[in-house]
Amino acid sequence: MARRCALTGKGVQAGNNVSHAHNKSRRRFLPNLQVASLLSEALGTSVRLRLSTAAIRTVEHKGGLDAFLLDSPTDDMTTEIRRLKKRVKNAIAKQAA
Repeated sequence: MARRCALTGKGVQAGNNVSHAHNKSRRRFLPNLQVASLLSEALGTSVRLRLSTAAIRTVEHKGGLDAFLLDSPTDDMTTEIRRLKKRVKNAIAKQAA
């Protein structure tokens, strides 16, 4: 399983540990990933995703998973999230009709 946020794409970054003597050794900065169940109002089900804590806060701020997906550009999304966005769009269109 990749260490990457499903919604934002935030992943591992590289850098240096710098000692007091200014010796540098390589290290990895891992994102704070959590498994979160988010409720989709359009689908009526909860969706389990591996998200960064920043993405969880952003989803809450935007008003839920459906609002976040509809507001986000499709180019940055993984195929799993694109499928989810398409399902949400279809469900909303079906409710409107």
